[in-house]
Amino acid sequence: MPTRVYLVRHGATTLSAEDRFAGETDVDLSDSGRAQLRHLADRLAHEPLSTVYASPMRRTLESAGILAEPHGLPVVPVPALREISHGRWETKARREVEALWPEEYARWDSDPYTFAPEGGESGLAVTARALPALIGLVAAQAGRTFLVVSHKATIRLLVSVLIGFDPRFYRDRLDQSPACLNVLDFKDPSHARLTLFNDVSHYERGAPELPTAHLSSWWDGAKI
Repeated sequence: MPTRVYLVRHGATTLSAEDRFAGETDVDLSDSGRAQLRHLADRLAHEPLSTVYASPMRRTLESAGILAEPHGLPVVPVPALREISHGRWETKARREVEALWPEEYARWDSDPYTFAPEGGESGLAVTARALPALIGLVAAQAGRTFLVVSHKATIRLLVSVLIGFDPRFYRDRLDQSPACLNVLDFKDPSHARLTLFNDVSHYERGAPELPTAHLSSWWDGAKI
């Protein structure tokens, strides 16, 4: 029997609308983020979850708690699933980072997978800690269905590697909305299929809005 993983991004936070780097900054969910998660909790209320795991940050632990409540399950923290660290860029807006460290930003923007800002992590470093952790959970929960709450960059990097997508382009080509649902089905720990990606139909009806900004400078500068 396949192992199913519900991989969820935390809900909107108090900094979500500000286009700031807040990877390792421990921010709280906003009221809208909690509402998004309650909709998702209703959607998943009758799913046969065995365990709920989460990154140990406040926004993910609270998100996981909302999702775990209908099942009467505790939340198990997994430190390796925390968000990417942006080092000295943390809490700064993108325009501030571009002004303060233009060369560093340009290198990161062209290849966020192998380059990291000073004091921060590359996408490769995140993959090196998060992927073994997820695969370990899949092995431990073989044949069951479980839920993981993590973060935007971490989830995109995990999905990239698991489906064979070039992770150098994870920021440009993949998105994760707040409180979105992704579904990964594992035949075994080495073979995964992406069944659902970035789904927010539990709180947003109809087609998703066309993104206008805040994905990457590549997207923001694209002509569409």
